[in-house]
Amino acid sequence: MPREDRSQEPHPKGPAGHRPPHDGPATASYDRPETAVPASGQPQTAGRPRITALDVLRGFTLCEILLANIQLIANGGTAVVAQPMGDWDPWLGLPIFSVLFGIGFSLLLDSAANRVPRPRLVLLRRLLALLAIGLVHMLLWPGEILTKYAIVGMLVLLPSTWLPRWAVAGLAAALIPAALIGGGGGPLLIAGLFLLGSALVRYGVIEQIERSARGPLLLGLVFAAGATAALWVQAGVQTGAGMTQPSSIMSSLADLLLAGVYVCALLALLRTPLRPALQAVFAPLGRMALTNYLTATLLVLAAAHILGLPIGQSLTTAYLTAGAILLAQWLFSTLWLRRHRQGPIEWLWRWVTWAHRPPFRRARSR
Repeated sequence: MPREDRSQEPHPKGPAGHRPPHDGPATASYDRPETAVPASGQPQTAGRPRITALDVLRGFTLCEILLANIQLIANGGTAVVAQPMGDWDPWLGLPIFSVLFGIGFSLLLDSAANRVPRPRLVLLRRLLALLAIGLVHMLLWPGEILTKYAIVGMLVLLPSTWLPRWAVAGLAAALIPAALIGGGGGPLLIAGLFLLGSALVRYGVIEQIERSARGPLLLGLVFAAGATAALWVQAGVQTGAGMTQPSSIMSSLADLLLAGVYVCALLALLRTPLRPALQAVFAPLGRMALTNYLTATLLVLAAAHILGLPIGQSLTTAYLTAGAILLAQWLFSTLWLRRHRQGPIEWLWRWVTWAHRPPFRRARSR
């Protein structure tokens, strides 16, 4: 889904003189297809490096989402006995995942714009494939998020590619507060976070994401101060009568800001001697995030129903089961990626995306 080479490729004109549909600087492609289909229909090799920080963030977020969802999955979607994150909203990982989805979407669009005459068709196929995967996954886990991602992506992200970057950023700035005021989540928040991720790419922020620890550190302090202020306001309004709505808004705002603190802390730590350890732990999970997200549901259901473990009735059992699943997925991902270019579900998803079978195994070194 790590190489230290951060060199960037310029954005030459694609087939038929097509240029990438954004007015920001060029960025390295996160999706980085090893082969694509130019206008001639022949495979084209692309050697853009992955952005390691995005893999680490995806892997970290995947762990948090499993910890948040494991009791719900084991209980068939009913309420959890105890929140895995204590008093915090247990789904802090979903806002991070939503921003990462918007980032990946725009990076792939950049890549497609350099390789095919109709790059938006590539993205449409990708979203339709994600919708199909989500609908199948919904049979096992009604609370899954992929279907919402696919639908919001088609209704919001894809049309936003015709807009200038300032309009995308403006829409994100409008939708996120509107979602908080309207209830704190749902498709409106997903749309705003998608657009935020897209705007970060189009303004060149992602291009600079691993070049300095100072920026993430300072931004993380700002987020932490904002979260503290939001919780302070929440504590104040809860003492008044009829103040449920402002309290809920402040709580949701604090959760979003705390998610931002997590992201900034990880980005800052990646600029320290801890980088190799963080990369080794989280990057394999992040590179196979879709495969691991889907197989986690199967593994939780197997443990809950086949083995008869009372996962949904015990927070300790939920933590232990989640830890065992993540350890197994990390080991599988690490070994799998030594021989393959991407995870099995990612490979199939890429095949549908580009309408061309990509390489599966890595070339053996002589």
